[in-house]
Amino acid sequence: MSKSLDFYQLEKKIVELKEQIDQIQLSEEQGKKEKVAGLKLEIEKEWAKIAPKLTPTQIVQIARHPKRPYCLDYVNALMQDFMEMHGDRRFADDTAVVSGLAFYKGQTVAVVGQQKGRTTRERIERNFGEPNPEGYRKALRIMKTAEKFGFPIITLIDTPGAYPGIGAEERGQAEAIANNLKVISTMGVPIVCVIIGEGGSGGALAIGVGDTIMMLENSFYSVISPEGCAAILWKDQNAVEQAAQNMKIRAQDLLDLGVIDKIIPEPPGGAHIDCEQTFKNVDKHLNQALKKLEQKPVQELLEERYQKFRKMGIVLEK
Repeated sequence: MSKSLDFYQLEKKIVELKEQIDQIQLSEEQGKKEKVAGLKLEIEKEWAKIAPKLTPTQIVQIARHPKRPYCLDYVNALMQDFMEMHGDRRFADDTAVVSGLAFYKGQTVAVVGQQKGRTTRERIERNFGEPNPEGYRKALRIMKTAEKFGFPIITLIDTPGAYPGIGAEERGQAEAIANNLKVISTMGVPIVCVIIGEGGSGGALAIGVGDTIMMLENSFYSVISPEGCAAILWKDQNAVEQAAQNMKIRAQDLLDLGVIDKIIPEPPGGAHIDCEQTFKNVDKHLNQALKKLEQKPVQELLEERYQKFRKMGIVLEK
């Protein structure tokens, strides 16, 4: 299989147009609004040529784009008075996991997500968004607090996967993920999960059990990274593209398979080209989902959640 171009090569013209928009918006020249509108139209036209031909590998690159909005960007844009909580009351605080309470549309919600970090120093501090078991235990602690007081739960998923280090395994990485799956599945409050970038394996699933699961259209969700799959099945990193194609990691594939419930559209060029519009799109669908779920009695919510996950993986019924 021939290797496709990196997405970073494809987006060069769009990035140049975006830089022009940023310069115009910072200037004091006349007719800024019309010039910006014209440049945005050019981005739309360029994206219309690129989008239909994107390969799964290029989608992965968009999901990992270093300028893509991260968890705290969404929290700052959509929430008010976010109060972050730290520590799992057992071992330590895991900075790869962000969790706490905030106001959303006038009501208190619990927010849990993974944070990667922008600079090299931040990425090291956040462990590149790869949680340790204490991160999942912290997330569960905050979720239990939300359930106690009847607060809805919002999770923002963006992780390459759970951290595979020796220390994480010694402290019970697999048990922490499994326990989260068990406990979250029976929580009596609405849970909305949004995959905003990478949805990697059990690292994502540990906070990905919910009543409504949504994905940004250029994010991905999979049991393993394409690179990991190529290494295990093909023992060849040249097979990454083939692995990505076979794994069905795109949002549309996952919607067709019933793994997710909704695709949130991204602006032309991807979420990183117009963060403000991305926030508006997520806000709209998140608000709709919460309003719909809050109207349901707890028993109905739990039964629908149970049936939702029981149906996954059923290809043919006899």
